[in-house]
Order: sequence, then C-alpha cells, then structure tokens
Amino acid sequence: MLRLGRREFDAHEPVIMAIVNRTPDSFYDQGSTFRDEPALARVEQAVAEGAAIIDIGGVKAGPGDEVSAEEEARRTVGFVAEVRRRFPDVVISVDTWRADVGEAVCEAGADLLNDAWGGVDPRLAEVAARYGTGLVCTHAGGAEPRTRPHRVTYDDVMADILRVTVGLAERAVALGVPRESVMIDPGHDFGKNTRHSLEATRRLGEMVATGWPVLVSLSNKDFVGETLDKPVKERLVGTLATTAVSAWLGAQVYRVHEVAETRQVLDMVATIAGHRRPAVARRGLA
Repeated sequence: MLRLGRREFDAHEPVIMAIVNRTPDSFYDQGSTFRDEPALARVEQAVAEGAAIIDIGGVKAGPGDEVSAEEEARRTVGFVAEVRRRFPDVVISVDTWRADVGEAVCEAGADLLNDAWGGVDPRLAEVAARYGTGLVCTHAGGAEPRTRPHRVTYDDVMADILRVTVGLAERAVALGVPRESVMIDPGHDFGKNTRHSLEATRRLGEMVATGWPVLVSLSNKDFVGETLDKPVKERLVGTLATTAVSAWLGAQVYRVHEVAETRQVLDMVATIAGHRRPAVARRGLA
C-alpha cells in the first residue's frame, strides 16, 4: 500500500504524477505555467485527465540562471497553498532538494517531497519526517544539482542505483518518514548517460523486487531523444513506449507531461497484466 496525503494506492495501481513547472525556463514548456492562472488551469486539466499527484517545481533541473532558495520558495509556496485550497484531495508534491524550501511547502500543505538530486541536502528527509510527508529517494550518481553528467562511469549502474536509493529510503524511515510514503526513483538522465538510463529501464524489475514503490520520471527526457534522435517536442511516442515497459516491469508512479496519453498506456498494460478489467467488453457477446 502506498499512502500519500489523503490517498491510498494498491500495490498494482498505477499512479500518474503530473508536472507543473513554476519556472520561466523549463526545458519542455518554456515557462507556459510560470504564471499562476495558466498553472492552475494545468492542474485542473491534469486532475481531470487522471493525475492523482501534482508535482510542482520552482527550479528547472538543467543549468541556467541561479535561483536562490528564497526565489524558489516564492515560486512554489503560495501556489501550493492555492492548489491545496482548490483541490483538497489531490496529492501535492514539490520537486526540491532544499530543506528550507521543503519546510515552507510542507507548512503550505504539500504531501510529498520529490528529492530528484539524491539527498544532496540530508536535512530534507528530516523535514519529511517532521511533517509526516512522503519522500522520493532518487539516484543522481552523486551529481550536484543542476549539473549535466560528463563521462560518468559505473561498474554496475543498477547496483549503484539500488545501493543509493534503498539506503536513502531506509535512512528516511529511520528518521520517522512513514514507510508507506517512501518511493525510490532510478533517476533517468540524472548522473547518467543514455546507455545508463536504458539499462536502468531494462533492469527496473530489480528495483521493484526491493519492495519499495518505484517512481519513474521518463517524460520527454534526453535518453529518449538520443535513442530515437528526436527533439524535445517529438519524444512522446518514445516516452510512452518506455512507460509501457516500465509498467510491465512493475513501476508504480509516473512523472509525466502528457497525462491523458499516459493514462491510456497504463490502463492498457494493467489490463493485459490482469490487474484491471476492460472498460467495455462487448465483442463476441452480442
């Protein structure tokens, strides 16, 4: 059972986490949800299309202009409070590596802290424990926030992913984070080249076998683009193919830009796997 905020999700229930960037320079939407009203409209649409989690980020992952903790909080804290007011049942996640920002968004009503940079600020898990929120424990290969990998090597990339993510998850629980609210994430593209991310996908079952719920953030990433030689806006098909493989291997939570398309893929895989009934079953029965 995965428990986040007011929601509980069964072990075989696929969960969509919709991305809402509160940045003027995001790699995918170039700031289309930087202002409040477009961002709130995006939340409304994502929920209507089947997202159970809204992931709010105030700093883009890649290099760019410096964003202080104060500016990150300005972009996210008030917005979290407004989403909490308008959508009381949605799970609110905040993508941050900073403990100070984590504390502020938890005060505003966040249910989950998405630490995409692998515990670079160890106090963030302490914040999650103090507020009883969930935590995403990600493998970033020891990379500093907002840096790109350069000639990264691993003897065994999945062994390193397991060592780091399970270690972070166990530390979080020891600190007091509810075990049923902790997820692990292989960190596609973070501290990895394309071959590393492909291998992490191929061996995702090894993460699932640990018993921790697995979150994957695949949406339109560079490893998809390099695999197919496609620019950002032409990576949907590759993303959905990777989503289907990840679902078949047992990942549970999917951080995405395109909610409706992802919902269909996840429902199809869940039905093939026998965890969901067809929405309609008339063929051959009339």
